[in-house]
Amino acid sequence: MEYGIFGLLVLIANIYAIYQIITSGATTGAKVLWTLLVLILPVVGFIIWLVAGPRGSSVTA
Repeated sequence: MEYGIFGLLVLIANIYAIYQIITSGATTGAKVLWTLLVLILPVVGFIIWLVAGPRGSSVTA
């Protein structure tokens, strides 16, 4: 039962990450690479995306 809940959490996290990647201001190539990383390595890819993934366009002054 615990593995099912963990799997569901990983799935939700990956869907969130892919949505954020697609809606980011990154180039198309970067979006494809990040999406493939998250899909091929679900847990590790999500963690790497959290640390170094493309961010939304924000203005800093």
